[in-house]
Amino acid sequence: MAQQHTTSLRLRLRYRFDTLVAGGTAPLIGWLALGCLAVVVPASAVLVWADRAAPATLPGRLTAVWVTVGQTLKLGGAVGSPLYVLASVTLALVALLFVSTLVGLITTGINQRLMSLRRGHSTVLEAGHTVVLGWSDQIFPVVAELVAANANQRRSAIAVLAPKDKVDMEDEIATGLDDTGTRTGAGATRIICRSGPTTDPTVLARVSPQTAKAVLVLPPDGDRGDAQVVKTLLALDAALPRPRDAVVVAAVRDTRNHFTARLAAGPGGHVLCADEIIARLLVQTARQPGLSLVYQDLLDFAGDEFYTVAAAGLAGGTFGEALLAFTTSSVVGLLHPDGRVALNPDPGTKIGAGDRIVLVSEDDDTAVPEPAGPWVDEDAIVTARPRHRFAERLLLLGWNRRAPLVVEQLDEFVSAGTTLDVVALGDEATLRAAAEIAAARSRLDVAFHSGDITDPDVLAKLDVPAYDSVIVIGEPDRESAAPAAPPEAVPPAFAPESGRGTDDDRTLVTLLHLRAIGEAAGREIPLTTEMSDDANRLLAPARAGADFIVSGRLISLLMTQISESGYLAAVFEELFRAEGSEFYLRPVADYVRTDREVAFATLVESARRRRECAVGYRLRAEATTAPSYGVRLNPDKRQRVRFGEHDWVIVLAES
Repeated sequence: MAQQHTTSLRLRLRYRFDTLVAGGTAPLIGWLALGCLAVVVPASAVLVWADRAAPATLPGRLTAVWVTVGQTLKLGGAVGSPLYVLASVTLALVALLFVSTLVGLITTGINQRLMSLRRGHSTVLEAGHTVVLGWSDQIFPVVAELVAANANQRRSAIAVLAPKDKVDMEDEIATGLDDTGTRTGAGATRIICRSGPTTDPTVLARVSPQTAKAVLVLPPDGDRGDAQVVKTLLALDAALPRPRDAVVVAAVRDTRNHFTARLAAGPGGHVLCADEIIARLLVQTARQPGLSLVYQDLLDFAGDEFYTVAAAGLAGGTFGEALLAFTTSSVVGLLHPDGRVALNPDPGTKIGAGDRIVLVSEDDDTAVPEPAGPWVDEDAIVTARPRHRFAERLLLLGWNRRAPLVVEQLDEFVSAGTTLDVVALGDEATLRAAAEIAAARSRLDVAFHSGDITDPDVLAKLDVPAYDSVIVIGEPDRESAAPAAPPEAVPPAFAPESGRGTDDDRTLVTLLHLRAIGEAAGREIPLTTEMSDDANRLLAPARAGADFIVSGRLISLLMTQISESGYLAAVFEELFRAEGSEFYLRPVADYVRTDREVAFATLVESARRRRECAVGYRLRAEATTAPSYGVRLNPDKRQRVRFGEHDWVIVLAES
């Protein structure tokens, strides 16, 4: 009971104090003055009466008490006539008021400045930096790749603006990246975070986009991420006058929003459509196992990338001659003065004086002309064996927003009579509606089956090892994600997912069962898998060197590549469009003899005679060995290799 009484008294006293504080400044000063006097006056009297040297008379002691009180409260404690004492106290109070006000103003100003910095509301005064607008899981690969790209620069900066707490952003970036390179070194990159909505032109000024070399607009997570990208591009258009010096790169997920975003970005902006690119790479990789490793090497800044160099001494010659004009770089196309890109043009194409050579190289300073023709072994070049196209059996496990695009892309490349079995959740009515997607297919015979791809019994009935290729794409978690309104062309049960998109958890479970099926059958299942998060890819129960299309990371790599070199937008657009040339892995025995060592220049010459550009090879014996898994991109053309019958050459060619 005593504890309850003490607690009750403490609460009542606290309530009285809160009431006093809430009463305003004047009562608070009055009570504070009374409280000080109640302590200082008695304490001063004790000091005087306890002092042996104190005056003996009462007036003298009272005067001594006044002096002690005045000195303690900074009032001077002057003695003399009443008028003199009053004037002295008045001056002391004025001085005390002035000093206290000045200290308060300085403290308030510093606190406001610190709060402004903490909230990320100050302006970034940088030039030649990279601006990243928006926040999603893509921020981590984007920042990591930008840091890698700036590794050889003495001073660089990345400014991030997002509607998120500045300190939280800094902490997440610090913990989300293994090595950002922002601490030490000549090429250190500073990462600066600012907080605010990316759709407000006045707030955009906080990251100084007008002085930036590139601006990246990330699609936020969620169903309305594309709308946010469009609004951010409109705000950027209002904040930056045209023509712009900065390279503007954005990404949207849904193909239906691609054209709108391009309008908002303006003529100088570059907008990537994630769904189209991912669907195309899924199809390409399913038909060319190992191709995902080639794109991963090309798109990150750790290995070889696309560059352009002036034609210089090659002007007036042919593209075919340029293929063997570099020993440490692989020529793949031409960039014309009007911005058009021609990948793998006819070898007889003349190179203009204003053209630039598009090539794959380790760095821009390694693209030095040096003839590789002397290393060609004519006796090792063979005539290609005829390639017979045949009908295939394909299996698609799962369904999401990109699945109709995958079916459409497959229909463009497969031979007539090829069958595609789709297994996904859905009832009979849904499956009948889904059949409309396949109605316009001319080569592909599509059959939809209702089933849970994480159910081992469903997978066991499919005879998975009998398929020529298996594609696994993410499905939304229907228990945790609310259904979204489906587009007209997509059946309800296969409607666009909400939240972050594909469910990697279900994909991991499916891969686990597929691995068990492959082990039981004693063969490797040719598997291509779509993932949302690169961290989940590391957990995937699949063979080493398996093909994974990590959607978020892939788009992040493309955006950072274009932000560093704006002309790459035209290169990638040409590379990923339905028509034209693309990368293939083809049997090396169709190009050179496998009974001797040959220089890579011989492979380049053999590919040239087929109107192809050879850029590397893959060794089957190392296909399961990390980190390259047998892929050698842009090898030195003087390098001699003894290829096996089952090795591959990587070429840029038409289908």
